[in-house]
Amino acid sequence: MAARERSAVLTVSDDGPGIPSTERARAFERFYRIPGSAAGGSGLGLSIVGRIVELLGGEIELASPAAGTGLTVTVTLPFTLAHAHVRPAA
Repeated sequence: MAARERSAVLTVSDDGPGIPSTERARAFERFYRIPGSAAGGSGLGLSIVGRIVELLGGEIELASPAAGTGLTVTVTLPFTLAHAHVRPAA
């Protein structure tokens, strides 16, 4: 997790098959799976994350890592909203 001027930034990367740039816009649709994809799943993960980020007034971006394989997901949330939902540790 990192911080920009007025935002919290979370970046997650993996080395899986990734999502082709031509399919990334559809990746946030419920139940969408890349045609011919061998990976399992229901196609709900990114749609749920995308909706939560939208409701919190943030942004989400999908990109290919520099290595060329896998996927990097970057979520940016405004500090005001990010802090409003944090509860103190017990």
